[in-house]
Amino acid sequence: MKPPLPHRLAAEGVGTALLLAAVVGSGIMGERLAAGNVAIALLANTIATGAALVALILTFGPVSGAQFNPAVSFADASQGGLSWREAAAYSLAQVAGAFAGVGLADAMFEQPLFAWSQHARAGHAQILSEAVATFGLLAVIWGCVRRRPNVVPFAIGAYITAAYWFTASTSFANPAVTLARSATDTFAGIRAADVAGFLVGQAVGATLATMLFRWLVPVLPPAPDRFMVAREDFRV
Repeated sequence: MKPPLPHRLAAEGVGTALLLAAVVGSGIMGERLAAGNVAIALLANTIATGAALVALILTFGPVSGAQFNPAVSFADASQGGLSWREAAAYSLAQVAGAFAGVGLADAMFEQPLFAWSQHARAGHAQILSEAVATFGLLAVIWGCVRRRPNVVPFAIGAYITAAYWFTASTSFANPAVTLARSATDTFAGIRAADVAGFLVGQAVGATLATMLFRWLVPVLPPAPDRFMVAREDFRV
């Protein structure tokens, strides 16, 4: 049985805030310590993000499913796992949490709060990269949730860690993350003018992956439990 909706929304908001704090904060720290070596800064950003994802999904999964991503929430709704109303509420909590996490990271590193990013991420290659990144993320989620739900946190963390390096966009793969990262003029930022292209790519990738896996791996657990991470699967 699902926890009450307010509990789930709180989990989505707090979890997304911590995820963005990890993404932006590690980007700032990596850039400061890398002495101009962008590859080292990106590597630090990548490791911190992948590790944070695993930990946060394990933590908040039993409450809300730890989606932290409007593309995932609306994909789940399209398959009956959430109602459309719940998906919309999840998305609002995720976006609010994402902006809170960006503000928190900037504050921790004494950066200007909610400053528009000047980091250009424009062009067809970037949009294609976001479509590929989001397609892969939803593919990993659908494939693992439907066949091996106990490995979902580790599979997602591993995929995002890899996708940071094999996509030109460094794999945002998340509308809430994209919107919030436009409000930090730091290593992890994205120029506001480039956000719309990223959102289009993410929507296309999520839709294609959901359509494919509805045919490829059609057998689903009961809808209320589809994106929930069972507590007993992750006892430590």
